[in-house]
Amino acid sequence: MTVPEQRPGSSGEAPRSLSLLPDDAEVSRLRFELAIDAARIGSFDWDLVTGRLSWDEQLLALFGYTEADFDETLDAFAARLHPDDRDRTLQALQDAVDTRGAYEAEFRVVLPSGDIRWVQGRGRALADSRGRPVRLLGAALDTTRLREGDARVSRVLETMRSAFFALDRSWRFTYVNAEAERVLHRTRDELLGGVVWELFPDAVGSAFETHYRAAMEGTQERVFEAYYPPPLDAWYEVRAWPGPDGLSVYFLDVTERRAVEERARAGAARLALIAEVSALMSSALGSAAAERAALQRVAEAVVPVLGDWAILTLADGTDGRTQDVASWHADPAMRAATATYAALRLASVAPDAPVLRALESGRLFTVADVPAVIRPTLPEGEVRDVFDALAPRTAVTLPLLARGRTLGALSVYRGADRSPAAAEDVAAAREVADRVALALDNARLFDQQRRLAEALQRSMLTAPPQPDDAEIVVRYQPAVQVAQVGGDWYDAFLQPDGSTVLVIGDVVGHDIEAAAAMGQLRGMLRGIAHRGDTPPDAVLAELDSAVDALGLGTMATAVVARVEQTPEQRAAGTTTLRWSNAGHPPPLLLTPEGEVRTLGDDRGELMLGVDPAARRTSRAVEVRRGSTLLLYTDGLVEGRDLLLDEGTSLLGAALAQLADLPLERLCDALVTRLRPEGLQDDVALVAIRLHPQ
Repeated sequence: MTVPEQRPGSSGEAPRSLSLLPDDAEVSRLRFELAIDAARIGSFDWDLVTGRLSWDEQLLALFGYTEADFDETLDAFAARLHPDDRDRTLQALQDAVDTRGAYEAEFRVVLPSGDIRWVQGRGRALADSRGRPVRLLGAALDTTRLREGDARVSRVLETMRSAFFALDRSWRFTYVNAEAERVLHRTRDELLGGVVWELFPDAVGSAFETHYRAAMEGTQERVFEAYYPPPLDAWYEVRAWPGPDGLSVYFLDVTERRAVEERARAGAARLALIAEVSALMSSALGSAAAERAALQRVAEAVVPVLGDWAILTLADGTDGRTQDVASWHADPAMRAATATYAALRLASVAPDAPVLRALESGRLFTVADVPAVIRPTLPEGEVRDVFDALAPRTAVTLPLLARGRTLGALSVYRGADRSPAAAEDVAAAREVADRVALALDNARLFDQQRRLAEALQRSMLTAPPQPDDAEIVVRYQPAVQVAQVGGDWYDAFLQPDGSTVLVIGDVVGHDIEAAAAMGQLRGMLRGIAHRGDTPPDAVLAELDSAVDALGLGTMATAVVARVEQTPEQRAAGTTTLRWSNAGHPPPLLLTPEGEVRTLGDDRGELMLGVDPAARRTSRAVEVRRGSTLLLYTDGLVEGRDLLLDEGTSLLGAALAQLADLPLERLCDALVTRLRPEGLQDDVALVAIRLHPQ
């Protein structure tokens, strides 16, 4: 640095150039010296004419000098400067002199002990009346503690595992820690001084800009999570709080955490889906309509958990036909298009389409590019148009496989904005398909067994005779929800003397064994009753004895009723009804006047198969011609939702209300009236209406 030649003088003399300063400058200098002394700030006065550098006591102490060893030269000042800061600091002095302007620098001082202090110096060059620089006055402050504090903060920030940066009010980076460099994929040199919106343009208009600006303009901390697209391609948890100098931002890369949470949510959703499908399909036993309704609900449950839209296909094992029976789309606006595609696709796709291959082979198929595989095979027209509207990208097709049979297929599609199904998604889809298939197969096997049992039972329930003086109607209806075919039976036949015998019975149990036992009881009872003029109590007593003697191990309830008429009664237009009841619901009598009467006690005598010595009795009532006798099993008047006494009362009321109906319609109407939701148990009816004379 160029400095003026030093001239003789001592520290007690007034500087010779002082007289060159105007009076107001002198006053300003004195005030400045007083101010910095009061603030315990060291001051200096550098005479640019003589080269003398005057320091006060505080500045001497700050640099580690005494008055004796400080020679009042710029070289003494330069000697204490840290080598790395010397050139920069001296150049700042020279710039102030050259520009007659301000001087400002922060630098390190190396003391004789080797200790280092940070010093911040500030001053201003003064010129004479001709504009020549003649003096530089200034002050210096020890900033070591501040620097050490900043260093400690910096060390903390640098060692933090969280990213941190600071922005000034012009949105420029003023500090970036090492973790921020790593997370933001940029170095300090690239970031410091740069404007955040220019360095990260995708932040403009995003949650980042919204929250940063709100924090900068307000006084409240902002906490949020937001995604930044590639090249960062990450989710961040951000805390931004305002300060006097700008914005401090702490942020964490939470991409993996969110991925874990998303996997957990997706896993929970998949488990819930599987449970829901199990519940849905548990109610699918029954009619074809109920089966289709359950499959539709399955399709609705599958999306959006496993895909954007789905189609369920059934293969009819009897005639080999295949049909899409259910579809659903996550977007309500696309559901009509999905249904249209489901109605058209099987007739349009190529024979090697994934759904057809899955049905044929029983194997799972994944399609990475659905448009490339399927679209070229679709004919021009509606099916291709709806395919394009649905815009599938990937798909998984799974067979509905149970007990080695393929019952159908589940096709799940995803659009371009959703990644292909992961292994967990495919596993969940397979579980759904397996549960649907098992429920369908169980329902079909159950239905086959039920039909077989029903056919067996119906084969034993022969058509009733039709005597000249009466009309006999029989009904047998199995339960609609479960396979409880087997125990209920009816019978009607003529005895040799011309009397008509009606029988209603119910074997304990609901299975094929009960049906077989029913067949044995029915046959034995018919044989016993057909031998001659045997009253009902004798028929039941002999049947009870046969059950015991043959070791059938069967219990049953039954009512045997005999319609008798003497010549006198025929002439009078009356008939005798004689009956015996072994633990069965009582018969009902409908008179020609529309009155309903209960015949006998609520449950009669002991049921069959309990005690072969049980006492059996017959009771009789004389009725007018035109009367109707109704025998029925307890499935009509008793169930989970209906107590026997209540059901019997309801049956009597219905019989009275429907009395004018023909007998065929009357029997059907009684079943419908008492069981509008369908039968919970088998029901057998036998009714006889005596023709008026």
